[in-house]
Amino acid sequence: MYRILIIEDDAALRQALKALLEKYGYAVSAAEDFRDVTGFALATQPQLILLDINLPYSDGFHICRELRRQSNIPIIVVTSRDSETDELISLHLGADHFVTKPYNTQILLAKIAALLSRAYEAGAAKPLQFGGLRLDPGKSTAEFEGRRTELSKNELRILQLLVERQGDILSRDEIMHALWQTDAFVDDNTLTVNINRLRRRLAEIGAGTVLKTRRGQGYSL
Repeated sequence: MYRILIIEDDAALRQALKALLEKYGYAVSAAEDFRDVTGFALATQPQLILLDINLPYSDGFHICRELRRQSNIPIIVVTSRDSETDELISLHLGADHFVTKPYNTQILLAKIAALLSRAYEAGAAKPLQFGGLRLDPGKSTAEFEGRRTELSKNELRILQLLVERQGDILSRDEIMHALWQTDAFVDDNTLTVNINRLRRRLAEIGAGTVLKTRRGQGYSL
C-alpha cells in the first residue's frame, strides 16, 4: 500500500482528497500544522506528496525547494493557481507534476498511479553505463568521473530511456508518453523544463555535453 501525504490548508478539500485516495487503497496522512511542513514531510516518509502552493507560514514553492534539497520523494503540485509561470516555477523547483483545481479526480488518480509506478518500479533496475556516465536507477543518481548528482524521478526516467536506447534518437512524443503514459494532459513546455533540469544536473558532474538535441527529431546520447 503506497503512502501519500497531503499538504493542503483547506480542511474541506484536504478531507475530501483524503477520502478519495483512501477509497482507492492508499494510506493517507495530512499536514494540519504548517509551521514546519518540510520537517513533518521528511519525518512522515511518504512515497508521494500532494502539495498546495498557497499555504500559511511558507508557500508551496519554498517547501518544494526544501524537500528537493533533501529528498527525491515524488511531488505533485495541486493548486488553484493556474498560470504558466506557476507551473514552470514548480517544475524548475523539482515538482514532478502540476495539477490545477478544480481537477478531474480520475486524471489526478491516473497521474498518481503512473508516478508511483515509475518511481518505485525503477528501484529494482540495475545500474546502466554510457561511456563514463553511470546511472543508478535504484539510488536515482548519475555519476561521471567520480562526481555524482541526485536526479528527480522525471530526470531519472528521461536519462534511463536515453541510456537504454543509446545511439537512437528519441522523439519528444516518445519521451512524453514514457513519462506520463499520455500527452493529452501534458503541456509540451513540461518536457522542456525537465530536459533543461537534466542538462543542469549533468553539467554539475562534468557531463554537460552527453545529452544532445537533434533539431526537429528529439534527443539522444
